[in-house]
Amino acid sequence: MAKNATKKTKKQQSGGTPATVALASAGTPFTLHAYDHDPASPSYGEEAAEALGVSPERVFKTLVADVDGALTVAVVPVAGQLDLKALASAVGGKRATMADPAAAERTTGYVRGGISPLGQRKRLPTVLDSSAAAHETICVSAGRRGLEVELSPADLATLTSATLAPIGRA
Repeated sequence: MAKNATKKTKKQQSGGTPATVALASAGTPFTLHAYDHDPASPSYGEEAAEALGVSPERVFKTLVADVDGALTVAVVPVAGQLDLKALASAVGGKRATMADPAAAERTTGYVRGGISPLGQRKRLPTVLDSSAAAHETICVSAGRRGLEVELSPADLATLTSATLAPIGRA
């Protein structure tokens, strides 16, 4: 782990953001990682991977898309991109586009660059890229820039009622 990243104790994990509160309430094991966020960073996810000293394949970004008029959450590795056609197919839709950032923020309750798949204001259909299953743990946003939560992909899928599907591409 990089020196500007810190691990939080279990006591510190129980509060903070809606994501960490949801994890603590569910009794799900997780590790919280904080790092100094650089507002000038061109990629929040790649910044997190570097700051935490974690492979970009294990750090996942949370994106909000519009699938046939319904907002849908996609969780994909920061090392790749979201395949919108595959996302639409995974939820039985025909067409997907990236959601309006303001609508994504308003619906999830988080700001762009800090949207977590956990503890969202409104629960949205969620699809987790199937590559997550290859890892014992993955990192996702804990609900604000500079804060990541590490947990098992199975726990993330359970807590978000996510569908696992190949929605990422290199």
